[in-house]
Amino acid sequence: MAESSTDPRTSPSVSIRPARRSDGAALGALTRAVWSPLHSVQPRPTEPYEPFFDARHDPAHYLVAEVDGELAGFIRLVPPTPLACNRHVRQIQGLEVAEAARGRGVARALLHAAYDASRRQGATRITLRVLGHNAPARKLYEAEGFAVEGVLPGEFLIEGAQVDDVLMGRSLREA
Repeated sequence: MAESSTDPRTSPSVSIRPARRSDGAALGALTRAVWSPLHSVQPRPTEPYEPFFDARHDPAHYLVAEVDGELAGFIRLVPPTPLACNRHVRQIQGLEVAEAARGRGVARALLHAAYDASRRQGATRITLRVLGHNAPARKLYEAEGFAVEGVLPGEFLIEGAQVDDVLMGRSLREA
């Protein structure tokens, strides 16, 4: 996907690189540590834990962020469907940042690396889904040029409350 890089718009200590299969245990631990009903539709992970990488979740679909040499987050970037007519779109299917690394530009650096990787893959558009009650994520995506393109009202029942599924997208032809 992307080469190791740092984004000049973020802290110089944030670097982004393609995931390696050997990152699986650390990424799984990160996912368990940051799990929250604010952003997850899955139940809280419990032992025995499933492997992070499996037949549907290949390291090639992930970019990881490191802060001062420590794994600090990841983004999953995939084609939304296998259809040829949808080849120009990439979809973010997960963005997580370690609690200790928040506020250091990690999520923004991951997004920018995803834009670059998507463009290299020939994409001209990028989409994502975010839970309606996840105000911090929605604010970040809106600041990054994503627009709400659809809402599935009450799509999920999370901890007894109906939660909207918000579809967002943006062009990759913009700045």
